[in-house]
Amino acid sequence: MNESVHAADVVRRYYDALRDGEPLEPFFRRSESTVKFGITEALFGYDDVATALRKQTETTTDWRVESHTLSVDERETFATYADEVTMAWIDTERDQEYEFDSRWSGTLVATEGDRDDGIPWAFATMHVSAPPER
Repeated sequence: MNESVHAADVVRRYYDALRDGEPLEPFFRRSESTVKFGITEALFGYDDVATALRKQTETTTDWRVESHTLSVDERETFATYADEVTMAWIDTERDQEYEFDSRWSGTLVATEGDRDDGIPWAFATMHVSAPPER
């Protein structure tokens, strides 16, 4: 395992990539068992996740992602994470701004030897939800 890059670092890099409009699909495990639940979507399998993330990157801008309580439990071959995140962006197709207080959780798996892109952890599951308005 690449000891210099921890699972928490990869979660933070994902947030940075989202803010910067960079490709997000490289952060996900290339497997049919990969799952991503968003605020309005349920995606099953790497291909569906990658397609949706490419479209999201093409049709959104000005992302704000503020992590408040990132918690990561890293083991040798997997890690779990949870966070409360304030996020906002502009949907360029609808010319509309969105903002949510959200909850993120999921699992990353070690990718040592599986990939050549320098990302030693990949999201196997990601669940993003917004708590109901009170």
